[in-house]
Amino acid sequence: MFIDFNPSDVVHRIIVKLVPAFLPGAKKKYNAKAALQTELDIHDVASKASLYNISTSPKVIEEGFRAAEKLIMYLVADNYRFRSNLFRISIRIPGEYDGAETALPEGLYPEAKITVGGLLREYIRSKVEVVFDGVEESNGIIGTVIDEATGTTDSLITPGNIVAVCGYGLKVESDAQHANRVGAFLVNSEGVEKPVKAIAQNTPRLLKLLMPDQLSSGEEYTLLIRTQSSTKGGGKLLKDAREVRSTFLLHI
Repeated sequence: MFIDFNPSDVVHRIIVKLVPAFLPGAKKKYNAKAALQTELDIHDVASKASLYNISTSPKVIEEGFRAAEKLIMYLVADNYRFRSNLFRISIRIPGEYDGAETALPEGLYPEAKITVGGLLREYIRSKVEVVFDGVEESNGIIGTVIDEATGTTDSLITPGNIVAVCGYGLKVESDAQHANRVGAFLVNSEGVEKPVKAIAQNTPRLLKLLMPDQLSSGEEYTLLIRTQSSTKGGGKLLKDAREVRSTFLLHI
């Protein structure tokens, strides 16, 4: 395998939009959010090799990547800590204990902790140029989802526990006609909507959602908020319900 890859003269430009502030404790009106984020799987990544002067065939890259994925998964499950230039993975045991336990409490499982590697952090810091492209006309934003049981962000959700959803235009409201359609839902890859058990806090910039008890292991979910509230506030309901979806996937 031969890789001819010298990115030293590459400058990456990404477009960002200013969106209403969604981070907890924000002191200014807007956050910046990257636009035009295309999701790639391993096949997509391999197919772009020639764009970056990598001469190895896409098939070899894809097969090697998939084999490495499986091997890393096995090793991490055997409690090896994995380190690469891009990311690091280790096992984390959640929960609090009295000292006499002999097993994990019901509903808790070992978790994979993933952190960004130093080379990737430095490469993005030095090679990415951010181009601001004005204020985005927003129909609502799910900015970040925090699983309160584990503290993880935009990835894990714990069945039967609370997640905090920070964003803009999130408040769930409806008239009698739309009451059975609005709410917060987890949507699987087949488009099936599973409603959350309850909305414990319901404001335009923060929802606290009680997750369903039964969620499928290995399934990935999009968070969907459907509401008649207006992003402009004032308490006036829209004629039709609008939808706000997460741009990232959640799983247990």
